[in-house]
Amino acid sequence: MEFVQGLPAGVFVGQTRIVNDQTIATSNINLAGFNLALHVNDDAQRVQQHRMVLLNQLSKFGVNKLTWLTQTHSTICHTVNEQILFNASEGDGLVTRRKGHALMMMTADCLPVVLGNAEGTEVANLHAGWRGLANGIIENTVAEMQSLPTWAWLGAAISQPCFEVGAEVRAAFCDKYPELGSAFIDGKVEGKYLADLYAIARFILKRLGVETVIGGDQCSYQQAEDYFSHRRNSKTGRMATFVFMQ
Repeated sequence: MEFVQGLPAGVFVGQTRIVNDQTIATSNINLAGFNLALHVNDDAQRVQQHRMVLLNQLSKFGVNKLTWLTQTHSTICHTVNEQILFNASEGDGLVTRRKGHALMMMTADCLPVVLGNAEGTEVANLHAGWRGLANGIIENTVAEMQSLPTWAWLGAAISQPCFEVGAEVRAAFCDKYPELGSAFIDGKVEGKYLADLYAIARFILKRLGVETVIGGDQCSYQQAEDYFSHRRNSKTGRMATFVFMQ
């Protein structure tokens, strides 16, 4: 299990890969690997077993609770501390101040963003596709936190050379923030653009006062041995990004 370096003491952040030595075999070649999503037509028992494997792997570092969401590309963010959610709430952001509680976000090209304060007493995790980014999932998650986040980590997402979008996507950002024109370059097809999710997220985070932004140097589409990618294969699994305080 690899963790991100350079975070406040006691804060652990990471992202699962396709490869895990406890992956359960499947006859569905599209879902081969350590899939953690229930909504991609995988066998539910297999997915739950994978989630238990992950809990067991993280429990060695003090984790005793995982919280998952039903993700819908929304801007909804929930604070979850002591309460136990028996059914996954709908939303795309989670905040906690509870130690030993891992916040989980699933992606396969969308951008996972982890946030935290300098003291290591509050963390957040959010799922940001272009819709979520444009509509304010980062802003809403920061607003949900009780403290000001001072750092962010950007997990593996689709990189600019591989993420072609229409003019409506560019307009969704540039009408709101004209400065983001530089995050879009012309695609090979007229009227299409290549969008830089990492640059967009960094811009929004900086506007919100988050000065330290790390990560953002992977590509879920190009790194086929490491990450699932919905754009590379529409019938694929999902990774999970996690954050917890020990």
